[in-house]
Amino acid sequence: MTRDVVTPPGRHALYELHRYSPAVRANGLLFVSGQVGSRPDGSPEPDRDEQVRLAFRNLDAILAAAGCSFADVVDVTVFMVDPAQHFERAWAVAAEFWGPPPYPTATVVGVTWLSGFQFEIKVVARLPQVATT
Repeated sequence: MTRDVVTPPGRHALYELHRYSPAVRANGLLFVSGQVGSRPDGSPEPDRDEQVRLAFRNLDAILAAAGCSFADVVDVTVFMVDPAQHFERAWAVAAEFWGPPPYPTATVVGVTWLSGFQFEIKVVARLPQVATT
């Protein structure tokens, strides 16, 4: 099988360093790797709120490269360091990007390590249907 990889413009440091694809198209769906608040060189954004915003901007860039938007997202998994302390604030920032209902399904998982990051978001989106004439 050849993977149908989606790569956004200008963000390659972490993908190359850790050997994974930003997203893969399969069977009408887009599977997006976990996105963190990384700068173009792969380093973490130090401010927690800005790190969440940057993770969403990085996610939005991948969705756009595939012809999608967050409105096409059907499933979300969020990984968060110390969610008991930071969930409410991170979720308030996430709401800036989430959009109106109906919302996708969501799972939040507390973790102890994210390679220097505090927040990671992984999604599955439906790909737009291509009209045939």
